[in-house]
Amino acid sequence: MSQIITKRARLSRRTILQGFTAAGSGITVGLPPLVSMFNSHGTAYAAAPATKAAAKPIETRFVLWFNGNGIPERYWIPSEEGRDYRMTACLSPLAPYRQDVHVISGLDNSAASAPGPGNGHHKSMSGLMSCTPFSGRGASGASIDQVIASKIGGDSRFRSLQIGVSQESFGESIQRNMSWSGYERALPPEMIPHKLFDRLFGEREEGWVNRKRSILDAVRSDANLLKKYIPKDDQVRMDEHLSGIRDLERAIEGLPPEYRRVDAPDFDGDMKDWPRIAKLQSDLLAAALSTRQTRVASYMLTKCQGLARFPWLGFTAARHHDYTHADGKAPGSDGVEGQRILRDICKWHVEEFAYLIAKLKSIPEGDGTVFDNTCLVYTHEHAEANPHKNSGMALLIAGRAGRLATGMHTKMTGTIGDLYLTLADEIMQAQVGKFPTANRKLTQLLA
Repeated sequence: MSQIITKRARLSRRTILQGFTAAGSGITVGLPPLVSMFNSHGTAYAAAPATKAAAKPIETRFVLWFNGNGIPERYWIPSEEGRDYRMTACLSPLAPYRQDVHVISGLDNSAASAPGPGNGHHKSMSGLMSCTPFSGRGASGASIDQVIASKIGGDSRFRSLQIGVSQESFGESIQRNMSWSGYERALPPEMIPHKLFDRLFGEREEGWVNRKRSILDAVRSDANLLKKYIPKDDQVRMDEHLSGIRDLERAIEGLPPEYRRVDAPDFDGDMKDWPRIAKLQSDLLAAALSTRQTRVASYMLTKCQGLARFPWLGFTAARHHDYTHADGKAPGSDGVEGQRILRDICKWHVEEFAYLIAKLKSIPEGDGTVFDNTCLVYTHEHAEANPHKNSGMALLIAGRAGRLATGMHTKMTGTIGDLYLTLADEIMQAQVGKFPTANRKLTQLLA
């Protein structure tokens, strides 16, 4: 931490939660983590100046990240275990963050093998998110993000956020959603940046829609007043934060008109610039996490059994799901070329995950960064894509929250439920106690 405040009044955690609210406009702009909000060690939020209450430790955040259709294991899972593993082609975008990530393989999605309705994708997705069987219409229980949110999300403006990128609407509810509040109760992801921005910062006024005003105009006087009472470091941080919001505002308003809508289910294109949208959604998620608007989020980059095309990668002859199977439309995962295409698609997925890591690491908080107080879990509905494999699942855990062990590849035995329960109770301190298919804690996850 570059500056410790000893003589000036501290800003309480309540201040960061309230942020700037413009009366009558519905606009709320949260504050970033400021030096003045933490104790002299940068390890806890300062108590309210008028009270003698103990400082409150910096809360951890939980992000569940999903990509559809599985992976080519030969290009994803390292051959070596431990800290000296060789970075695979799919994971190469994470090379700068090697010490921040734990590569995990070997866990089983045991709920996906339960008898009942649905194809391999339906069963795998329900098992992956909730560790319960597919009901025929959706998950049979709450997804892990919602279980954690029910325990720790009550003090936030949003108990949880559900964010998406690819807007394709193919398939049933289990394919289009990853968060479930309970039996067959889906929580759809917000896939349009305009709407996510509005949710986080308030409904747009007519002047902003016409690009004549910024939402910051409504809170500028409050921001200028606060700057008089905070040190230079905090003034710089606040200016950077507000500038970042303005940049997001401009970027979202600059999107073509078609990015404001979700196409019909029978639309046969899905050729939008998803990398552009993914980064905007990640920026919005980082803003929500850093300003304490939520502690729990899910992020659905692509859909379960996704049918998107990838023009930015040069793959438009077939769709994502086609490239995982030898079906005559694409080389198929049994062929060398099909595996290479799937490798490059998965590498792009990881690039977007690495972007979010970099974003969270760029936001100072206390004596560290927002990333240091976050646990991110990266999943797919399958291991090897072609056979819809549900054993030997590959996942990524990133962040510095709690006692997370990072910087290695570990092959584990156990279930996805074991992993979720370990993270929920040992890292997030959510006191879940039990979770479907969980039988034990995975101590390899803990430092």
